[in-house]
Amino acid sequence: MFKKLLAIIAFLFYAATAFAANVDANTASSADLDALKGIGPAIAGRIIDARQQGGAFKDWNDFISRVKGIGNKNAAKFSAEGLTIGGAAYQGTSTTASQKSAKSTKSSAQTSNAVTAPAAEPASPASASTAKKHGGKHSKKANAKAAAASAAQ
Repeated sequence: MFKKLLAIIAFLFYAATAFAANVDANTASSADLDALKGIGPAIAGRIIDARQQGGAFKDWNDFISRVKGIGNKNAAKFSAEGLTIGGAAYQGTSTTASQKSAKSTKSSAQTSNAVTAPAAEPASPASASTAKKHGGKHSKKANAKAAAASAAQ
């Protein structure tokens, strides 16, 4: 009984470490790459093809430039799933907190400008009377705009 329990514990430890093991793009088989979340048969094939045509990947930048369809975003995702290049995880150009803050400040400034921008000029009373004379379907809207224009003056 003790041996069975020890064997089960050893198997679970092996399974846990194998699941978290890193896969090096320079040595991995297509099946190894396909086992990573986000990498399917098509991307695995492109990685293998690029490796066969140009040799081992020097670093992540070399990997990104040679494998079609992989940019910084996918490289970061694949690295988080366990893909490495020469044993190194991706340390690329991820958005830092200061960059996010700058983007958010810029976005809020644009939003506040849009809110404080002057409104378009309302329709003149002449256009309201023209719409009314001709019985246009927008005559009520034109009258409301004309009233708003005279109230604003």
